[in-house]
Amino acid sequence: MAARGKKTKISAYLDPEVMTMLADYAARRDQSQSMIAEAAIASFLSPDAGERREAAIGKRLDQLDRRMMRLERDVGIAVETLAVFVRFWLATTPALPEPAAQAARAKAGERYEGFIIALGRRLAKGPTLRQEVPEDVRESEE
Repeated sequence: MAARGKKTKISAYLDPEVMTMLADYAARRDQSQSMIAEAAIASFLSPDAGERREAAIGKRLDQLDRRMMRLERDVGIAVETLAVFVRFWLATTPALPEPAAQAARAKAGERYEGFIIALGRRLAKGPTLRQEVPEDVRESEE
């Protein structure tokens, strides 16, 4: 490293986007672009830079893991909800005779539209099923 007060000039080529980011960052911090570039290079070359990058990647992977666990939980809840509904519906709904089945099919579009409206209201206002199910519910395999 050069002695304090004595600096060595370098020339570097930057992509226009990187140059814009450097200029914007320096302006926001009221610092020179040279000082920002020097600090960035020093940080990149420091022995612990790799460890910092590894820690940042590890933190991000932990966040992704937690999100994936919540997603798996939510999908499990959705699948079980559908299975319970289908079993209940099949057990409690007798097959309709053909004239009634035709009338039911004719009414199905209207009923489905009502279902979609009700679902939209619930999603907009909450609470959602996900919010109603406690976080500590575990799947039987765990």
